[in-house]
Amino acid sequence: MSLKRTALASLLACPLAAVAQSNVTLYGVVDANIEYVNHVGAVPTSANQFNPGTGHDVFRLTSGGLSGSRWGMRGMEDLGGGLKAVFVLESGFGTDNGALQQSGRLFGRQAFVGVQDERFGQLSLGRQYTSMFEALANFSPTAYATQYEPVVMQSGPNYREDNTVKYTGKFGPVAALAHWSFGAGVALPASVGLPIPIGGNGEVPGQFRRDTAYGAALVYTIGPFAATAGYDQWNPTIGTGSGTVKKAVVGGSYAIGPAKIMGGYRWGQNRNASDTLIQRDDYYWIGANYQVTPAVQLTLEYSYDNVKNLYGNTGVPNPWQISFVADYSFSKRTDVYLTTAYAKNAGLMLESLATFYANSLALGNNYVLGNGQSNMLGVALGVRHKF
Repeated sequence: MSLKRTALASLLACPLAAVAQSNVTLYGVVDANIEYVNHVGAVPTSANQFNPGTGHDVFRLTSGGLSGSRWGMRGMEDLGGGLKAVFVLESGFGTDNGALQQSGRLFGRQAFVGVQDERFGQLSLGRQYTSMFEALANFSPTAYATQYEPVVMQSGPNYREDNTVKYTGKFGPVAALAHWSFGAGVALPASVGLPIPIGGNGEVPGQFRRDTAYGAALVYTIGPFAATAGYDQWNPTIGTGSGTVKKAVVGGSYAIGPAKIMGGYRWGQNRNASDTLIQRDDYYWIGANYQVTPAVQLTLEYSYDNVKNLYGNTGVPNPWQISFVADYSFSKRTDVYLTTAYAKNAGLMLESLATFYANSLALGNNYVLGNGQSNMLGVALGVRHKF
């Protein structure tokens, strides 16, 4: 919602003169649900000797079903001649416990400032989404739903990065994105298969490559058809050197009346600090949205990962997942939903060693399979309010 000067000045505790020439918007989402999941183990770390233990059923209150709970501010100042100053500060929090998410960062979802030109696009600096992640936003059937979307499998655990310079531009039907991170700020603990931590903050004197990342993407939209292609690379710290996590993607969508069909393919290859192959896979997804009535939308999505090599194991069972969402909108701001997913050969969100268990570590809600289990079912009923 847009705030008047007096309200904004009171809210931000800033002098009125400091905001008089700016347009600032306060916004957010609060999303929570009651969830049931079966066959849940523990994230395998050094604390439990990399043993997920026995799988159990769990009933819990979960934050972020269709959207991650958040609040934020975005602003713009017209500098004249088609040039604008822009900023975004966005904080993620758990509706279930009120705690900060994204490793306790105050503005862990986004925090950047930049300049925007009507003809040439936007240049921004700060914590931002990767080019590939942003380009794929309109090609995900569940619209990056927080609860069961295999987002780490698709875009990598580094889909948000610190210390990033990013360019976005729109040229007719084509949108172009590119970014460079001086230190991605993604740090994952040691886990089975890779018993040393991976990632870090980077920006280390004399080690320019350490934890850097970069990528680019294009999106083409004309009428009901859209297509995208992108590339992403992250060079995380592994031991005393840096590895390489590479991903390339193509996707497409087509709208037909009240329905929209979309899908894509992502190529992936990870190597350790000595350039030895540790992971190689091909990930596919397809799905559709159907607007049954102005208030009711149904979503179906199928995801499949062809694992060719995982830490030297070439016989890993290929994981797949099917997801379904029924969403009912009371208004433009408030809706209730039923979301459910079934995963085979991995936890929900295709959570496994192949995703570095990053979903469970980030969300605080575990989707790791217990010992001896090969499938996982999740069902959640929730409410979401946007402001």
